[in-house]
Amino acid sequence: MRAILISALLALASPFAHAAGDAGAGAQKAKPCAACHGADFSTPISADIPLLAGQYEDYLARALADYKSGARKNPIMGGQAGALSPQDILDLAAYFAGLPGKLKVIPLHRLVQ
Repeated sequence: MRAILISALLALASPFAHAAGDAGAGAQKAKPCAACHGADFSTPISADIPLLAGQYEDYLARALADYKSGARKNPIMGGQAGALSPQDILDLAAYFAGLPGKLKVIPLHRLVQ
């Protein structure tokens, strides 16, 4: 019983626990992002700019939320994320995560030997 209560409280504490992103809305909101991250969000203008297409949705949402709060520092992204609502963040994360991309997942058995 105690474990169920703790699990429920942790789920409620997450800012993204009950919200879902709308990839269609995210596609419209992502247009300014293409200036740096590339039209396909997989070919950025510089090697130090991350690929967004195909990235994990929860990672993207956390990164944008951290830029917005200042927990993650980057003057350009801080300015861009500062104007985003929580729903904007979820929409963008859903859109980028659903795109085909160049990101690769290394199987765990290759990492642990």
